[in-house]
Amino acid sequence: MNQTYVTLNDGNKIPQFGLGVYMIPGDENTKAACMEAFRAGYRHIDTAHAYQNERGVGEAVKESGIPREEIWITTKLWPSEYGEGKTVAAIDKMLSRLDTGYIDLLLLHQQFGDYIGAWKDMEKAVAAGKVRSIGISNFESERLEELLVAATIKPSVL
Repeated sequence: MNQTYVTLNDGNKIPQFGLGVYMIPGDENTKAACMEAFRAGYRHIDTAHAYQNERGVGEAVKESGIPREEIWITTKLWPSEYGEGKTVAAIDKMLSRLDTGYIDLLLLHQQFGDYIGAWKDMEKAVAAGKVRSIGISNFESERLEELLVAATIKPSVL
């Protein structure tokens, strides 16, 4: 596969095609699916804390033999992990589960809870080099507008 890329508003280039691992049960099955995707030329894996398979993604990245900087990992925080201070700890746990050094794209999975506090912590994670790009998922326009007012870093994706 000849991978194509989209340049985000922060300058990072995201592979246009990727494998979503939602509903793949367990780390072993996830790892196998990711390895097959890598063999087919995919360089983007989309996971989330809620999917409970981040470890499998990280293991596949390590065992693939593909340089880490050539694989894009998107993952998502769940609303129970939102809140200033709380989200920093959640990001560190994600990094531990993935064991990939950094996250390419971190999303707020839903528009509920303290997503403004979570966004502030995500911005700190970008400044610390833990996360390259940040964005949102499943947000409606009113919540997006509220986030844009509070954000120093504008979302790279919705």
